Amino acid sequence: MLKSLYTILLLISFALPALATTPEMLCQQIAEREYPNDLRMRNYVYSKQLKAYYDMQGIPNNEIKQIAENEYPNDYSMQQYVYNKQEASFRYMETVGDMEVKQIALNDYPRDYSMQQYVYDKQFAAKQFMSRVDKNDAVIKAINEYPNDYSMQQYVYNQAMSGRQ
Repeated sequence: MLKSLYTILLLISFALPALATTPEMLCQQIAEREYPNDLRMRNYVYSKQLKAYYDMQGIPNNEIKQIAENEYPNDYSMQQYVYNKQEASFRYMETVGDMEVKQIALNDYPRDYSMQQYVYDKQFAAKQFMSRVDKNDAVIKAINEYPNDYSMQQYVYNQAMSGRQ
């Protein structure tokens, strides 16, 4: 009985610090983990992490915030970086004009706005390229193989054309 009570108390003593962790303590742990032997860098990282923590607290709890928190659950600075990047890409995707290409990006990455932007830009450029080339067997082959993927159409076309030289 005494041994099991001791075990319970021991487990509680290890659990309490984790339960009582403050943002400051979490930021200190991040800094110590990244720079265990460099006090100046630890202080820098601590300040950066703490500022990012409080900045992230001021963001309404939305899908973009969740993306950042899920990607970097233990790094507030990276959460803030990802949030800012995702937010900018979200705004960008609201302004794009080619709805067909936008749908390709949305289908590929329904919950990652920065990847949507990447795919949109790549597909849009490839669509423009494919619209400028003369219609020949290589173009027809590319369109038939990849009717909904302009970047693959461009790749197939380029491969076919490089083989003709």
